[in-house]
Amino acid sequence: METHLTDITRVIQLAVAPVFLLTAIATMINALNVRLGRIVDRRRVVQERAERLAAAAADGEIRMLMRRSALVYYAIFCAVLSALLVCMVVAGAFLGALLGVDLARSVAALFIAAMLAMIAALGLFLREVFLAVRSGTHNQP
Repeated sequence: METHLTDITRVIQLAVAPVFLLTAIATMINALNVRLGRIVDRRRVVQERAERLAAAAADGEIRMLMRRSALVYYAIFCAVLSALLVCMVVAGAFLGALLGVDLARSVAALFIAAMLAMIAALGLFLREVFLAVRSGTHNQP
């Protein structure tokens, strides 16, 4: 019984790092969500202005905003996928300890997948920021 308790204690200690990772991912999802909201608000303003003035010049900005919103959406998707995979890492660690099954390879594979999803989310976020900066310098009224 003592060995079993020691195993669970060790799993709890190992699960602390992924929990901090979940906090970081949640913060990133929040930042991406705020960016998406701002993009949607800006698109509404540009569409309203285009309808009032029948301005064809707004079409380029609307297309850029739609592209940016798609990038942010996919970044959010990848970040949420990463968070789900991290949760599965923690669950797998506990299940392995409780059932006495060696899930080390599965847990490692899930963690690698979580990191790949996070890398994708960060890459998409970086691309969106690049487009925002680039389009901001060319589309000033």
